[in-house]
Order: sequence, then structure tokens, then C-alpha cells
Amino acid sequence: MTFASKCNEIFDQVVKLYHVTDDVDAQFDNPYGSGTIESSLAHKNWIDAVQWHLEDIIRDEAIDPLAALALKRRIDRSNQDRTDLVEEIDSYFRQQYATVTVQPGATINTESPAWAIDRLSILALKIWHMREQTQRTDAPASHIAKCQAKLTVLLEQRSDLTTAIDQLLDDIAAGRKFMKVYMQMKMYNDPETNPVLYGKK
Repeated sequence: MTFASKCNEIFDQVVKLYHVTDDVDAQFDNPYGSGTIESSLAHKNWIDAVQWHLEDIIRDEAIDPLAALALKRRIDRSNQDRTDLVEEIDSYFRQQYATVTVQPGATINTESPAWAIDRLSILALKIWHMREQTQRTDAPASHIAKCQAKLTVLLEQRSDLTTAIDQLLDDIAAGRKFMKVYMQMKMYNDPETNPVLYGKK
């Protein structure tokens, strides 16, 4: 099994596991050993699954403003956790390919492997929820047909992205491409760079 295919398998497993309780406050019991890449991938997708549903909840027009503010703060923390996991996964790849001899004329990709895998994680959630829409019994046939068409596109997109990620990893392993990762350096969470926060000192 290729690395990207393994990602899809883990992501589908975790999305299914989340929906056993469908509860943003459920405890995640990671099925993979601590310190493994599989554990990091599973944790990453759990964060994405929880945040997906937090984004649904916060769009309730009847939500209490204080509750919405608390949710916004939670989503901000989740975004930071998501970024940290992506960077952790990229660190894994840097270690994997640390001894590769980069070929003359090697090129850099538009994104790192882990940020491409991040998109696979989100696609797993999109596919689950779009498939759920195709199975509704309370929606008109036109809605079902529209969602089925979208599901077909999402599945094709995942297939294409899976292939592209595996090709990228093959190219890095062969020295045809090289990794260069820029940390996200988010400023809004940092009290030293967000003027609203450092202005309060």
C-alpha cells in the first residue's frame, strides 16, 4: 500500500470513529501507537473532524453570542493544533529523506507533503458528509442527484490527489524534488505580534 493510500485508510477509519458518538467533546482513543506516523495522521484527522462540526455549530443563527465567542476561541486553538500536526508530519518526512542526494536540476513543490496530506484529511470528511446527503430520506430527488454528482467529483479528486502525493514522495526519495518547509508563523495567536494583544500590555 502506498503512503497516501494508507493516509486515506486511516482518515476514513477516524472519520467513521468520530461519527460513532458524533460529539465534539468525545475523547479520542487513538488506535495507533504513540510516536508513530500513523498516530499523528489519526490525531490530525480527529482534529479536523471535530473542527468540521464546530464550524457547523457556530453557524446556528440562534446560537447564544457568548457561546459563539467561546466556540470561536476553540476553533482558533484547533487551527493552531492542526498546523502543529502538519508541521509534525513534515518533520517525519524530513527525517525520512534526510540522506537523499538531491539531483542537479531538482525542483521544489508548491506545497510540502504534509500540507497535501492535510487536504486528503479534509477530503475524507467532505466525502463522508456528501455521501450522507445522498442517503437522506427527507430530501427531494433533485437534492440527492446534486449531491451524488458532487460526491463523484470528490472521489475523483481524492484519487487524483492520492496519486499526486505518492508521485511527489517518489520524486523526493529519488532526489528529483526537494523539501523546503516554511513554518506557518501565524501572527494572530502570538501576543508579541498581534497588536490587539500586545497593545493591552
